[in-house]
Amino acid sequence: WPGATRPVRSGDLLPERALSGDAEAERLLVDAIARPLEEAGPTLQRTVEAYLESGGVLETCAKTLFVHPNTVRYRLRKAAELTGCQPTDPRDALVLRIALTVGRLARAR
Repeated sequence: WPGATRPVRSGDLLPERALSGDAEAERLLVDAIARPLEEAGPTLQRTVEAYLESGGVLETCAKTLFVHPNTVRYRLRKAAELTGCQPTDPRDALVLRIALTVGRLARAR
């Protein structure tokens, strides 16, 4: 990765690789993140999407979903357990957003 101050593993760059058209990176993102969220049911996936769309504002996400903020917290923890990505972490939020988008595009093909 240009400008990296340390060696970077290819797995650490899955979203960037997927955006550059790397089909293997796209598959890995879908398998590791998008598919598990999808298989967990629409509630969990929708919560992650709403949280990301709200700019990471928990209360806004809760209002959008008509649930209590603690419900959002619980669902985000479940999503993190399932995917290994913490939606409240900026880097992980980027990974989640790209993985969900790549997953939608893959289903549309």
